Amino acid sequence: MAKKSDTTSAGKGDAKQPGRLKQIGMVAKVVHQQSPRTIPLAITVAVVILAIFIGIGIWTGSWIIWPLTGLPVAFLVGFIMFTRSAQRVQYKMLDGRLGAGMAILENMRGNWVVEPGVAANKQMDVVHRVVGRPGVILVGEGDPGRLRGLIAGEKKRVARVAHDTPIYDFKVGNGEDQVPVSKLQRTLVKLPRNLDKAGTAELNYRLKALPAAMQMPKGPMPKGAKLPKGMRGQSGGTA
Repeated sequence: MAKKSDTTSAGKGDAKQPGRLKQIGMVAKVVHQQSPRTIPLAITVAVVILAIFIGIGIWTGSWIIWPLTGLPVAFLVGFIMFTRSAQRVQYKMLDGRLGAGMAILENMRGNWVVEPGVAANKQMDVVHRVVGRPGVILVGEGDPGRLRGLIAGEKKRVARVAHDTPIYDFKVGNGEDQVPVSKLQRTLVKLPRNLDKAGTAELNYRLKALPAAMQMPKGPMPKGAKLPKGMRGQSGGTA
């Protein structure tokens, strides 16, 4: 029994997420591969800012205050440049892949409840549902023409329990009347706040009462991937 317990605990330890520094290192490696100039540029900007603060300290005679103030400022500016570049690289890598929109939605900060793959068809067009302060948001990925019917059907289904709550819909893509992956999060955040926290919780509770839909796999799906058997014959919008 003791050996079994040790093995179990060891397995749990192996399943732990990598530490924060290791995560940053992994991101830095990807950023450097996709955009080799980004990290050197961020470091250069940070060094220049620190040099300016040191210069001000020499000029004013405040040898300690200005350099100590400049150090965190330089680090912060350099880190912001790095994170924004990492975000751009992420969007570039996700663009055009099925599940890219879902990956963005599931990594949004704040009180957003994401239900992936609430509607889908055999062509692998999918609709995800998001509940937040704006109300209900339907995000479609796939062919715009086919998504129109999927979204309309899901809207009708959601309206049964959403009542007067606003229902927004967006299609992910780079075409007309579509939202690029890089602007999806920003678009949702800019929507008006129509509900308070209590209203959002109540709405989510009512939506949970709807018949459960087949869940899509998390994250971007590789090209040529097939839907699970249970979803292959499912058409969006049918309750």
